[in-house]
Amino acid sequence: MYGFGEMIKKLKESPKTIVLTEGTDARILEAASRLLASSFLKPILLGDPDSIQTAAEEAGYNIRGAEIIDPANYDRFQEMVDTFVELRKNKGMTPEKAEPILRQANYFGTMLVKMGLADCLLGGATYSTADTVRPALQIIKTKPGNTIVSSCFILVRPSATGDNEVIAMGDCAINEDPTADQLVEICKETAECAKVFGVDPKVAFLSYSTKGSAKSDSVSKVQSATKKAQELYPEIPIDGELQFDAAVVPRVARQKCPGSAVAGHANTFIFPDINAGNIGYKIAQRMGNFDAYGPILLGLNAQINDLSRGCNALEVYSMAIITASLA
Repeated sequence: MYGFGEMIKKLKESPKTIVLTEGTDARILEAASRLLASSFLKPILLGDPDSIQTAAEEAGYNIRGAEIIDPANYDRFQEMVDTFVELRKNKGMTPEKAEPILRQANYFGTMLVKMGLADCLLGGATYSTADTVRPALQIIKTKPGNTIVSSCFILVRPSATGDNEVIAMGDCAINEDPTADQLVEICKETAECAKVFGVDPKVAFLSYSTKGSAKSDSVSKVQSATKKAQELYPEIPIDGELQFDAAVVPRVARQKCPGSAVAGHANTFIFPDINAGNIGYKIAQRMGNFDAYGPILLGLNAQINDLSRGCNALEVYSMAIITASLA
């Protein structure tokens, strides 16, 4: 994958610690074993130590040296409860309510990041995106200037020239029907994430319409988002609203939107809603032979990332490196 060598080099210079919330899952254990063989990223596995060790032995993975923390038996648990109660006091949180919540690995792991005991977190191999995002929103919260958590996928495919083709797509996993202002925020965060992977972002706001060829509320939303993003981020090439063929095919772009600096050459795509985004990235992955990395969560004060429940061990390993690099 593009950029992995650079990411690993930076992590070797500044090693990170990552929480892996599903400590007994075979995919997590295989990835953890591979990480432990390196020196740039230290995994923390959550769960019962005996169960984790047994699962690793049965699957044949060496996790010697891994830090294993059991949410059911943690010597700083009371400190964690007190911190969580303080964070959620406006929502009526009490120690009695907090304790069972924090025994859950997703909440417990997020609190480890909040307390500075880990740099980042990767979860979701066995539970939903919502179960990763919810504790992140409640505990980590959005960074200054951001109003939402969003996400992008980085898609990678070998090209005929020998270099990898790398594109970014957002938001494909979090916001169901973002407003124009939210699309602008998604644009900014996705473009910044794309840069981490060596992409010089050329952003296309996608629609079923190109430059007013159709009229509807959804088209108007994308038109408004495009205009606002162009005004706020003049340093980023941005255009819209564009149909996908106008965004990526130069011949179509010359016909539909001549003179555009983005049309025909876009590499960063902002979808109008989650239906289009989720369908779009999966078509690229399954029929376009792209490797898909994500969803990469954007807009948080710390790096928390989600896995697809259909992920394999290589994807866990890759996402761990991505998560730590963005931390």
